[in-house]
Amino acid sequence: MFDLKPLSKDAIPAALEKALRYRLLNEPGEAESICHDVLQIDPDNQQALTTLLLALTDRFGKGYGVGAVQAKEVLPRLHGAYEQAYYAGIIAERRAKALLHHGGSGPDAYGFLREAMGCYEKAEAIRPPGNDDAILHWNACARIIMRNNLAPREEETTGLQSE
Repeated sequence: MFDLKPLSKDAIPAALEKALRYRLLNEPGEAESICHDVLQIDPDNQQALTTLLLALTDRFGKGYGVGAVQAKEVLPRLHGAYEQAYYAGIIAERRAKALLHHGGSGPDAYGFLREAMGCYEKAEAIRPPGNDDAILHWNACARIIMRNNLAPREEETTGLQSE
């Protein structure tokens, strides 16, 4: 339908700053669009990939038709096992928060939070020195579970007890 116009390589830093600003302004669709423009010129740009992933997860549960599959498609393009584990945790944590925000299933939210915590534990084990972001997120997930009295589905707990 339309041929999208390419950015110049020199415009990438300013475009990424705009994408970050749009995320802060709660305009994740604009940020996502900018990231796609940057990735057309520089497909391996790590800042564009992480901003894209975060912009996609910003849209969870807000009626935009964005799901975890789209965000997870970005993960293999991230360099490094730490980044992949950490951002996999972000995806699961934000899915849980979207569920809770919209009155979704507590056991489903619990499952996503436990998934996130597992990812954060992997990231913690290989984190760069001085980077405790995975620990901060693990603690936040634990607090959400405790504050909301979340638990797994009944059949999950009885299945675990019988083993």
